[in-house]
Amino acid sequence: MSTSTQSYLVGLIGDGVMPSLTPPMHEAEADAHGMRYLYRPIDLAEIGKDATEVGELLRAGAMLGFNAFNITHPCKQLVLEHLDDISEEARAIGAVNTVVIKDGKFHGYNTDASGFSWALANGLPGATLDSVLQLGVGGAGSAVAYALLDSGVKELLLVDPEATRAAERAATLAMQFPDRTILACDFDQVPALLPRVNGVLNASPVGMHHHPGLPFDIAGLTPEHWVADVVYRPVDTELITAAKALGCRTLDGGHMAVGQAVDAFGIITGTTPDTARMRNHLLDMLEAGL
Repeated sequence: MSTSTQSYLVGLIGDGVMPSLTPPMHEAEADAHGMRYLYRPIDLAEIGKDATEVGELLRAGAMLGFNAFNITHPCKQLVLEHLDDISEEARAIGAVNTVVIKDGKFHGYNTDASGFSWALANGLPGATLDSVLQLGVGGAGSAVAYALLDSGVKELLLVDPEATRAAERAATLAMQFPDRTILACDFDQVPALLPRVNGVLNASPVGMHHHPGLPFDIAGLTPEHWVADVVYRPVDTELITAAKALGCRTLDGGHMAVGQAVDAFGIITGTTPDTARMRNHLLDMLEAGL
């Protein structure tokens, strides 16, 4: 363990972020590296701020000595106009979830996409990526759609309750990946689409503690499918549990939660974290009911 003289003050800006496990994940990893690292949730609902005031919060944080912020729903797109520069990947996705403050300037990154790419490569090595069905393209869904294509998916079928959102995202991705097939599909098409795809990704909130249930009718799933979820509370969602019972290879949302946290920690500190240690800490917290 190395001891650093640098101290870090980091915040998480978003709505309903008080229960987030990202702050303790970062702090525990920093402890393991001998760093002084304090990470605090800044919950819009708790402080009576609107998402449109994210720029004001960034500027206040800079004045108060914050080194960085993670940005989550509903501010990932709204924060863009307040940044001095944006990474190429974050610009392509159209969303930022990590802001580093250096010399009074705000530098934006997106670790949702890189985090999911890491999760896919490490949690489902060798998964067939010829055709993938994704449910939900809002929030993290935009980033994971980009990550799927960047990871080699040849055909991506997007389904969202807001059909126009799926169509807009498909059109944007088609321009960025002109050699791929990217289609917006209706939700009622899902049963007919399942035999066509290798894998299914749930990027919707269905499956979370306050949104229980299955995001689609799983009757068409077979052991040949792989199934992934971005929801990590609970880590074994109804979808992941049902897919395992059917014999599918699965990727729980804890992998992405760790992947994006690992990348954000590295961007903020310049130190490479221990991914296995961070995942074990996340699973320990989930098991403890935190």
